[in-house]
Amino acid sequence: MTGSMEDGLLDESSLRKASRQFHVTTNLVLSTSVAACGYFAYGFAAGYSSPAQSGIMDDLGLSIAEYSVFASIMIFGGMIGALISGKVADIFGRRATMWLSDLFFIMGWCSITFGKRAWWLDAGRLLMGVGAGIYLYVGPIYISEVTPKNIRGSVVAAASCTLTLGFSLVYYIGNNMSWRTLALVGATPSFIQVLGVFFIPESPRWLSKIGLEKEVEASLQRLRGENADISTEAAEIKDFTETVQRHSTSTFMDLFSRKYARPLIIGVGLMALVQLGGNNAITSFASSIFRAAGCSAESGSKVMAVLQLPFAITSIILTEKAGRRLLMLVTSAGTCLGCLLVALGFLFKGYHLSTELTSSMVYTGILLFSVSFTMGMGGTPWIIMSEILPINIKGSAGSLVTLINCFTSWIVGYAFNFLFEWNAAGTFFLFAFFCGSVVVFVAMLVPETKGRTLEEIQASMTLLQ
Repeated sequence: MTGSMEDGLLDESSLRKASRQFHVTTNLVLSTSVAACGYFAYGFAAGYSSPAQSGIMDDLGLSIAEYSVFASIMIFGGMIGALISGKVADIFGRRATMWLSDLFFIMGWCSITFGKRAWWLDAGRLLMGVGAGIYLYVGPIYISEVTPKNIRGSVVAAASCTLTLGFSLVYYIGNNMSWRTLALVGATPSFIQVLGVFFIPESPRWLSKIGLEKEVEASLQRLRGENADISTEAAEIKDFTETVQRHSTSTFMDLFSRKYARPLIIGVGLMALVQLGGNNAITSFASSIFRAAGCSAESGSKVMAVLQLPFAITSIILTEKAGRRLLMLVTSAGTCLGCLLVALGFLFKGYHLSTELTSSMVYTGILLFSVSFTMGMGGTPWIIMSEILPINIKGSAGSLVTLINCFTSWIVGYAFNFLFEWNAAGTFFLFAFFCGSVVVFVAMLVPETKGRTLEEIQASMTLLQ
């Protein structure tokens, strides 16, 4: 049984024949652009709570604890979305799942825009979280499944840049408009994606999974171009899917079988450690951190927003040039150093040393963390997750990985204000520890996936047991 499975999964000669390079087509650009709207929506929503904090607290009379609920409940909603994302994407397809995500975002923004009580805003933020939890799985999965291997990493990284664009935009304009108007702006990308989904092809790998062979070829032809020879790629997708489904079942408990241990450990470990590094706290409460250090919140937020864009663009190039693994090592080390600078800055403040030294160290540390996270540590784990999970467990495993991401992010977001008031320096020393743990984890366990087909990656991951 094992021998036949290895023959089916690791037919090296047939995999090498699929190494031809495909050009970027109009349909591929359209498909990935529409899918990227979800990244923009999530980035805008994630950053919204920082510039909106003072306005919402003043208008509705919220306490720090009440606003912490508002800021963090989106992540709690993300856990709900994560629980259903994989199953919905497996049953109804990637396009329909993105469309469902948009509906939750739109309803959430409307609830915030027209809300008169705190619970309206909390309900809206929760709905947006459900949409984000759904999208964080299906977005990178769809993009990786429709993109040729030679540009897959760069395309997923480019799509991830729109998350940074959304985050940067809300930081840049958020201090200059009311929080209700800002919420209306945030709903725009979801409306665009709702319409755009009807004009893009379904993922050929999902079509193969449900047995629609003619549709697989039609989808690939649209994505690769009318004159492209897609026969080898289509045959490889079909053969691999059939082999995996013939030798494997797809119950939830299969996730914990020995042969899937490595991809599951990598997916869960990366998501948990990256979020425990403090990104949700820093993005949600950057303005408060700057003020506590004696910096200008408006100036800090704008510089943070502007700096992220060139580094996000750099990540597109480095994802394929340097590879996922090296990029993760360098950028996680950068976030660790950034957190250490912030921690030392607040430590010096506690000893009543130079206020200028505190503000400059915190300012530099937050910016270093932000650009490092943007350049690789934030988006690369999602690229790796979309590549390493085998097709037959991708729905269940993707839901679990996304759930872990949202749960750890929620813990950090909710607890941050309390930890920060208790011991600001200690909080950032803790973040530095987890960022450093990412370096060790990647060095020990995470493989390089650039330049390989999804079928090659998934076969090697499941057979290294």
